[in-house]
Amino acid sequence: MLDIAHFFAGTALAQTPAAPADMPGSTGSIGMSFLPLLLIFVVFYVLLIRPQQKKLDEQTKMIKALKRGDRVITAGGVYGKIVKLEGDDILVLEIADGVQVKVVRTTVSALAAKTEPAKSDDAVGDAAKKD
Repeated sequence: MLDIAHFFAGTALAQTPAAPADMPGSTGSIGMSFLPLLLIFVVFYVLLIRPQQKKLDEQTKMIKALKRGDRVITAGGVYGKIVKLEGDDILVLEIADGVQVKVVRTTVSALAAKTEPAKSDDAVGDAAKKD
């Protein structure tokens, strides 16, 4: 019986705690424990956050650049042609012949067709002279 107690005492002594320098929370490995968290944040930023910010910036620029004559698609899926700009945030869209609706500028989700600038009188006259 004494041998068994000696055995267990020897096993218990063999399982001494590690030295403080080897502990996971020691100062040498604090940077290593935050490294995976930092890498996950970088991946999220590059793959999710940054592209979303770019898309939002492009949408904002497109909405600010809307002008009369542009064909647009609203968030509700309505196609229309801008016939009038009322203030900074209201557009009048013609969705059919003689049917006009007012929409908030921010509800425009995409440009269906951008209008071409009108040709100057000189360009029209030059084209007529060539024919």
